[in-house]
Amino acid sequence: MMNLRVNGVLLNESQMRDRSLLLSIEGCDAAFADFMLAWWSDSAFVLGQTSGSTGEPKRIELSKQSMRESAKRTNAFFGLNPGDSLLMCLSANYIAGKMMVVRAIVGGLDLYVQPASSMPRLERSYDLVSMVPLQVHSLMESGEGEKSLSHVKHLLVGGSLLMKDELDWLTSLPLKSYISYGMTETVSHVALSELPKCGAPLYRALPDVHFTTDNRGCLVIHADYLQGSPFVTNDMVELLTERSFRWLGRWDNVINTGGVKVFPEKMEKKIERLILHPYYFVGQPDAKFGQRVVLKIESEPFDVSSLKSALSEVLSPYEMPKEIVFLPQFTRTDSGKVKRI
Repeated sequence: MMNLRVNGVLLNESQMRDRSLLLSIEGCDAAFADFMLAWWSDSAFVLGQTSGSTGEPKRIELSKQSMRESAKRTNAFFGLNPGDSLLMCLSANYIAGKMMVVRAIVGGLDLYVQPASSMPRLERSYDLVSMVPLQVHSLMESGEGEKSLSHVKHLLVGGSLLMKDELDWLTSLPLKSYISYGMTETVSHVALSELPKCGAPLYRALPDVHFTTDNRGCLVIHADYLQGSPFVTNDMVELLTERSFRWLGRWDNVINTGGVKVFPEKMEKKIERLILHPYYFVGQPDAKFGQRVVLKIESEPFDVSSLKSALSEVLSPYEMPKEIVFLPQFTRTDSGKVKRI
């Protein structure tokens, strides 16, 4: 009989199928209870939802066996043993939250659950905590973040890229922080990178995973435990070995301007100290260049004379925006990712 300790309450398999009992545990919400019931059902699959950052969100079937195997590899990577503790402060509606639960189940780990919010509560010691950048930013801004994260041995950050100030702050702290590469279709990450103090992250494969690229230069994931492997992505990478790569950007975001391909994500990293507001680069049709580079900023309009001068110092001529557009609010997915439109 499988047991799981949730917020200090020891549950057997039968109790993990009791929705009312699960909801009676302080900190456990409906999303967590619904996932537990789905996990312990007779089906070999659970339903997952893609983030919607590169298209409309969609519901997909996720193999429980693939999720178990992914969880085992993550637990091994972080050296987690029975009795170690995990904090799930993400919604179980999404793969990152679901996988924290599965890691606890397959590893005999103590699971601490709290409803998803922008400000996680870190009230005890945890061996692994998973967050999104918004939560990291909130902790950094709170003034209590350093004290809170002193309780954490390993921090796993996924969902979107960290900003430079968030990266600098995390790398100044004594805990081990990692960023993940993966997606719902790969049942969470297939590669991890320890946060670099400078330069681009170097992603290394989990055990039993290796990589190739297709004729576009996009990453192809080979993992026997994943259904549908090999899995072809739209992420352009610099493949260093069959088990390591650096991420360049999304193939569908690449801007071809005057016959030269430029990567919006790389450009955004170059200018992150120059703009205090959210921003992104996008390509728009242009009769002369095929596509022109456009910089969109989430802000009320302001004078961009000094900004253009600063941009010219760090961007190549092909990367320089031909237009700067101000928007009062970006369109975002349910998980907070900006939609490039």
